[in-house]
Amino acid sequence: MNNLNFVRLDDRRVLKVSGDEARDFLQGLVSNDLDRVSETRAIYAALLTPQGKYLHDFFIAELAESFYLDCEASRIDDLFKRLRMYKMRSKVELEIVDDMAVAVFFGSYIHDALSIKKEAGSAFDWLGGVLYTDPRLTGIGARAMIPTDSFEIALRDEGFSAASFEDYDELRLSLGLPDSSRDLEIDKSILLESGFEELNGVDFDKGCYMGQELTARTKHRGLIKKRLIPVTYEGSAPAPGTEITQAGKNAGETRSAAGSTGLALIRLEVLENSEPLMAGDSVVTPNKPDWANF
Repeated sequence: MNNLNFVRLDDRRVLKVSGDEARDFLQGLVSNDLDRVSETRAIYAALLTPQGKYLHDFFIAELAESFYLDCEASRIDDLFKRLRMYKMRSKVELEIVDDMAVAVFFGSYIHDALSIKKEAGSAFDWLGGVLYTDPRLTGIGARAMIPTDSFEIALRDEGFSAASFEDYDELRLSLGLPDSSRDLEIDKSILLESGFEELNGVDFDKGCYMGQELTARTKHRGLIKKRLIPVTYEGSAPAPGTEITQAGKNAGETRSAAGSTGLALIRLEVLENSEPLMAGDSVVTPNKPDWANF
């Protein structure tokens, strides 16, 4: 595989939030601090239920005094409706941007090739859109929200090779990064079980936002009993949602996978036991990522 790889993510779309009160509007809803967002910095964040459970996650970048959300394509209508419900009389406009798409760039020298800082969230205007180092983990590379007609320019003029989605997916999984509702359960998952603190997706000093109380209580009381962890399978990866057991007892559940690599939500207590983990007929080997604190 080339060291300068490019994948257009057809499973992602772009939602624009604009207007005089757009920053304050998002600040009161999402898990991260909108004051950190500028035309030179993007963030990762989530929208939660009032009870602090996962609804949506997305990347937020600023371009021309508007905020652009890189979000899950299959659920963008739901996100749009939820944001519209909370808009009320705020001076905010919401738009699903059909002529913009999402791309990822990865490889050994990707930041040098793109002339972008290897700092989480570092961003700048690019090809009529915005390019930014992934704010979760610099090792995964960079992302962009750009007009759809800019993709051919990126491929031809910037020297990138088109990689497959599977290539990117395997890299993502090996690093332990969740992929929206493929790995996070709607109305059930808790951010800190899913690595959001270490992956720069939650701010504990920003003030109130929807679902803040549970998120803060979970952190300060040390209530995390399970974590989303990269795993390798001996044999074929089981279907997402397959129960993981240890000595016949529940130890967790599988999530997305590519090849023999996947993510799984695993009880932390079982990691201290030498008994093997099983998902159906597959042996499951957890691989704690370097960035994780547990």
